[in-house]
Parts: sequence; C-alpha cells; structure tokens
Amino acid sequence: MFIQVIQGQVTNPDGLRAQLDRWRAELAPGAEGWLGSTGGITDDGRFIAVVRFQSEELARRNSDRPEQDAWWSRTATHLTDVSFHDSARVHTYRDGGSDKAGFVQVIQGHTEAMERLAEVGRAEEQTLAERAPHVLGMTVVEHADRAGDFTQTVYFTSEEEARRAERERVIEADPRMQEIFSLMTDLRYYDLRDPLIESP
Repeated sequence: MFIQVIQGQVTNPDGLRAQLDRWRAELAPGAEGWLGSTGGITDDGRFIAVVRFQSEELARRNSDRPEQDAWWSRTATHLTDVSFHDSARVHTYRDGGSDKAGFVQVIQGHTEAMERLAEVGRAEEQTLAERAPHVLGMTVVEHADRAGDFTQTVYFTSEEEARRAERERVIEADPRMQEIFSLMTDLRYYDLRDPLIESP
C-alpha cells in the first residue's frame, strides 16, 4: 500500500467540500489503484486527508492525469500552508480502518524507535480487539520526507465511545500501551467529527 497525506488550513470550507464531492463523482472512477480516502475538517479549520493507493506507481500515475492536475489547481485555492507526506511504509491494524467509523482521529508525531513501535503495536492487536472494540482499525504511515515522523489514523465507532474510553483509561493501563505512548513525541491531534470516508 502507498499513502499520501495532504493537509492545510481551510480558507473556504464550502468550496473545499464541493471540490471533494466533485473528485468522488468525476475523477475517482478513473483513478486506477485508488483504495480509498479518509479526511475532513477540524473544528479550527484544518483539513487533513489520508489517501490510499495500491502502489506508488499508480498514485503517481493518478497525479499525472491532466484532469487531476486541473482539479487540484482549483482545490488549492481553498487552502493555505499545504503540505504533503508520502509513504510506502504503512502499518495497519484490523485491515487499516472501516468505512463505518463515526469518528476519526488523525495523530501526527515523531519517534526514534519506529521498528519497536511497530513491533509492540503488532503484539498489542489482540488486547486492543478485546479491550477496545470501539477502535475499528488504524493505519500508521512513516513519512518518507523525514525519518521518524508519522501519521496515524484511528477509526472509532463514535466520538462518544472514544471519549468514554479515554476517561476510563481502557487502553492506557496495559504496560505495552504505556510503552507505545512513551515511544512517541511531539503529538498533534486532528479530530474529524464529520469524517469523509470513501472507497471504490
């Protein structure tokens, strides 16, 4: 899997949403290798999207389409401070996510121990399935442009369930989860209360 993370500050929410709708209706059918997209706008007007392709080659081929370039030129007028992060190094839990998620949290940060983080995460899958059924899946993307930086996308049944688990510290009590949190720094959270989750 290849993932591209796109983010920026929104200047025109309605215009951006219209462009996202247009991509789904007009461009998605011709996007070879597109596996799906998860995105949205946070309460403070930040946009973030995690776009999945079968391979980097197919993602590049999509970017090179004239209609894609024209679409992005118009979409970019609704954003400032845009940045992109690409990666073919992707770790998944429960197939990576679910189109049925009612709430999505995107977390960006840094780690000096990515391999250990991935190892402990894999070992914790069964515990998460048992103790945190409100977590439907997740992906962790290693940024190719800066070693150690990552974007994690977590799919929840609902924000209510996610916040309840936070209050009750359902996951944090586990020693391996404590290690996972200890390996991550500079964390930034993007709460998508009305996530746009799409797949072919």
